[in-house]
Amino acid sequence: MTATTTPGRSGAAAPRPRPLLTRRRRRALLPWALLAPGLAVLAGLLLFPLGRVLWLSVQDYGLDNILSGETDYIGLDNYAELLSDGYLWRVALPNTALFAVVAVAATVAFGTLVALLLATLRPLARTAVISCVMIAWAMPAVTGTYVWIWIFDVDRGIVRQALEALGLLGPEGLNWFADRVLFYGIVTLNIVHHGFPFVAVTVLAGLLTVPRELHEAAVIDGAGAWQRFRHVTLPVLRPVFAVVTILSTIWDFKVFAQVFLMPGGDGANRQVLNLGVWSYLQGIVQRDYGMGAAVAVLLTLLLLAVTLVYLRSMFREEELR
Repeated sequence: MTATTTPGRSGAAAPRPRPLLTRRRRRALLPWALLAPGLAVLAGLLLFPLGRVLWLSVQDYGLDNILSGETDYIGLDNYAELLSDGYLWRVALPNTALFAVVAVAATVAFGTLVALLLATLRPLARTAVISCVMIAWAMPAVTGTYVWIWIFDVDRGIVRQALEALGLLGPEGLNWFADRVLFYGIVTLNIVHHGFPFVAVTVLAGLLTVPRELHEAAVIDGAGAWQRFRHVTLPVLRPVFAVVTILSTIWDFKVFAQVFLMPGGDGANRQVLNLGVWSYLQGIVQRDYGMGAAVAVLLTLLLLAVTLVYLRSMFREEELR
C-alpha cells in the first residue's frame, strides 16, 4: 500500500501550511495570556485615573465646567502657576519631603530594632509579641490618628497631665498642633507607630534566613553585635531593606489622613499642609480641579524620582560588589 499525497494543479505535492505560532512561541506567550485578564484590570484601575488626572491638570476646570460639560484647555499654565507659587517651596514641599525622610528613617530603624528583638525570642514568645505588634498595623489610620490627638490633647491630654505633674509645663498648657515642628513630630509618632510592624515582620523574615554559621564565625573572629549586624546581617538583608524603604517612602510621601485629621491640618493652619492635603484642598474644597490635579501630578513625579534614585543607587552597589 503506497502513501497518498494531495497533488496540486501541477501534479506536485502541496506544502503543508506553516503554523502561525511555533511551540516555543506558544510556551513563551502562555504566561502573558494567563496574566492578561489581571493586567487588563490593573490597567483600567491605574492607568485610567492617572490619565484623568493628567488631563485635568492641563485644564482650567472648575464647578462651572462640571455643570456645562465644557472644558477649557490651558496647557501648562497650571504647572507654571504652581511652580512659581512661593507656598510650594516654603511650606508644602518641605513639609512633604522632610517629614518623609524623618518618618521613613525612624520607621525602618525602629522596625529593625523590633525585628532583632523578635529574632532572639523563643517561638512561643515571638508569636505572642508579633500578635501584639500586628494590632498597631491592623488599626485604621483614622482610629490611630484620633488616639494620638487624644494623647496630645491641649486641655486633657496624657502628655499635658504628665508634664504638669513633673513641673515641666505650667497651667497655661501648650498647643502642640499650632507649631509646625511639633505638629509633624506628632504625625511622625503616628506614622512610626502604624508602620513599624510591617518593617519588623519583613525584616524578621529576612533575619531567619541568615545562616547561623556566619554569625558564629564572626563571634569567633571577635566581632561585636554592631559589627556582626553591619558586616554579616546588613549585606544579606540589603534587598529586604530596599523593599521596606521604598514602600515606606511611597506611603509617607502621600500621607493624608494623619495630617488632615489633626487640628489645623484641614486647612485652618496652612503652615502644616503637605502636598497631598494641599491637592485635596485645591481640588475638592476650592473646586479648582485643574490646580488640584497639577499638585497631585507633581507629587507623583516626586515619588517616581525618589524611587528611581534609590533603586539606581541600590543596583549600582550590587554591581560594585
